Amino acid sequence: MKKILVVEDNQEVRENLEEVLELYGYQVFSAANGKIGVQKAIETNPDLILCDVMMPELDGYGVLNILSKRQETAGIPFIFLTAKSEKEDFRRGMNLGADDYITKPFYKDELLQVIETRLLKSERLKQPFNKADGGFHAFINEAKGYEELKKLSNERRQKTFQKKEHLFDEGSYPRQLYYINSGKVKLYKTNEFGKEFIIDIVGEGHFLGYAALIQDTTYNYSAAALETTEVSQIPKDDFNQLIFANRDVASRLIKMLARNVAEKEEQLLHLAYDSVRKRVANALLLLDERYRQEGRQEIRILREDLARLVGTAKESVIRMLSEFKDDGYIDINEGIISILKKEQLEKIMG
Repeated sequence: MKKILVVEDNQEVRENLEEVLELYGYQVFSAANGKIGVQKAIETNPDLILCDVMMPELDGYGVLNILSKRQETAGIPFIFLTAKSEKEDFRRGMNLGADDYITKPFYKDELLQVIETRLLKSERLKQPFNKADGGFHAFINEAKGYEELKKLSNERRQKTFQKKEHLFDEGSYPRQLYYINSGKVKLYKTNEFGKEFIIDIVGEGHFLGYAALIQDTTYNYSAAALETTEVSQIPKDDFNQLIFANRDVASRLIKMLARNVAEKEEQLLHLAYDSVRKRVANALLLLDERYRQEGRQEIRILREDLARLVGTAKESVIRMLSEFKDDGYIDINEGIISILKKEQLEKIMG
C-alpha cells in the first residue's frame, strides 16, 4: 500500500483529500502546517507528498527546500496544492524541484491521475538499469520529464573501446557522461612514479565520470577497458540539464555518490589492516559478484591488474592464487579464474 502525506492547513480540504485517497487504497498521513509536515515526512517516509503552498509556521516552499536537502527524503515525489495560478509561483516551485502542481479547486480524477503518474515514474527511476530491456534509455527519457527538456537529443552516441584503450585520463576535463552497455572497465590512479592502483572494476550498468561533471572539475582517476567494451556517451549539456532541472535524477545520483564513498571507505580499511591473503580473497569475491551480475561465471583479469586492485606485488597475488587453487577454493584454466568454494573465501574475510 502506497503512503501519501498530505500537508494542508485547511481542515476541510485536508479531510476531503484523506477521504478520497483512502477510498482509492492509499495509506494517508496528514499535517496541519509545514513544520509538522516536515516531521511527518521524516517519520513516515511517504511514497508521495501533497503540500499546500500558503501555510502557517512554514510554507510549502520551505517544506520542499528542507526535504530536498535530506538524502532520505530528497527523492520523494512532491506535488504542490495551490489556489494561485500565477506563472511566478509555478516557476519558483519547479526551480526548487517540485514534481508537479495542482491548482485548487481540482477534480478528483485530475488529482488521482497526477498522483498515479508520479508514483509510476518514481518506481521506474528506482529500478536498476537493464540494458536488455532498454532500462538505461528509459531512465534518461523518463528523467527528462519536463516540457523544456523535450528538445534534448534522443540519440546518444555509442562507442566501442578495445582492450587497454582509455575512456578518459586522470587530469583531463570531462565532456560527457559514460554508461557501460557491455564489457569491463578499470578505474585507477597513478602515482608520481607511474605505478598504478586500481580503485574499482566496473561493468554493464555503471555510470562513469558523473562526479567530475557535477563538480565541474577534472577527472581524479583514469578509466581503461579491460576487454572490448561498449559505452553510451551522454553530452555534458544534456547531463547538466537533467541534473539541474529534475530532482529525481539529482536524488538518484546523490545516492550513487554516497554509495561510492562508503565503498571506498571500506576499501581503504581493507588496504590498511588486512593481510595480502584477505585482500586477494576480497578482490576475488568482488570480481565474482561483478561478473555474475552479467551472467558470467569466470573471472578474466590480468595478474598485473589483479595486483593493482589488491595493492600488492604481482608475485604476491600469484602466490595467493596458487594457495587458493591448492586448497580447492578456486580453479585456474589458461589464466581464467573460477570460484569453486565461495564460502571458504568468505571465511578468510572473517
